Amino acid sequence: MSDVRTPAQIEADIIRRRESLAETLDEIGVRMHPRTIVGDAKARVASTVDQTAGRAFVAVNRVVTDLKSGLRHEDGAPRLERLVPVAMLAVGVVGLLALSTRRKR
Repeated sequence: MSDVRTPAQIEADIIRRRESLAETLDEIGVRMHPRTIVGDAKARVASTVDQTAGRAFVAVNRVVTDLKSGLRHEDGAPRLERLVPVAMLAVGVVGLLALSTRRKR
């Protein structure tokens, strides 16, 4: 038994395929539009920046936490033997910056 199609069935199949092809071409047109390409690129860059900023925040937070724990005893009292040298170093750096700014003027 052969699979014979009527002209109406063939025409309906052609219309269906034409509509499917039109949808596919429309989708390709949207994907290849410069605005779409730029928008996708911006989204990828934003995602990368967010990930990098997140990693940087975690790293800085870890360093600050480690530094804080090194400057305090377990009971929360400050460790003066570590705190005083850090404070003197900070004052020295600020002083050098002030001198260098004053000399430039």
